[in-house]
Amino acid sequence: MMINLDTVKQTKLKTTPFPYFAIPQSLDDAKLSELIQEFPNIERGGSFNKEDLELSDNYHALHDALDSPAFRQVLSEKFNVDVMASPLMLTYRGFSRKKDGRIHTDSKTKLLTILIYFNDGWPADTGKLRILNSEDMNDVAEEVEPTAGCMIAFKVTDNCWHGYPSFEGTRNAIQVNFLASEAASKKHKFFHKVSAKLKSF
Repeated sequence: MMINLDTVKQTKLKTTPFPYFAIPQSLDDAKLSELIQEFPNIERGGSFNKEDLELSDNYHALHDALDSPAFRQVLSEKFNVDVMASPLMLTYRGFSRKKDGRIHTDSKTKLLTILIYFNDGWPADTGKLRILNSEDMNDVAEEVEPTAGCMIAFKVTDNCWHGYPSFEGTRNAIQVNFLASEAASKKHKFFHKVSAKLKSF
């Protein structure tokens, strides 16, 4: 399996400032270098639906692992949120604009958010994801480098503040969301599709 489920199971869930966990390397070691090389070339800012990108077999295998009953079960037990039948939305980001990374909480249409990074090292001082105690970028609970295989997962709550100091350049990541309803899934996917088309102009 592309995801190291044992590592996910054994990683302790932190409960403050909101339920989350961070794993420096969560993926199959044997496939990691291939995943770094095969990440789709995205030169524009914003999120892109997986259906709108040309992806390798390794990424399709990763999608299957992220959508598998085994992974869903681990997350359901860890966060005490039933996502066994929840719609899954999977989007890609490959370029960070200076305006990206601003502090926010995720929409209540999302139950859980999982971020997985595919950057071969991270020499920059900025662009590191911050789990925040408040709406203050300097009120940091934990800062995580977006290096290859790093996984951050959190429960969407009213206070799930997160963001990163302004960074412009390549910042490869997948965002996985387990959604509250099928209607929310269709809405998010439509928005990302329209946004991607507008960016192409």
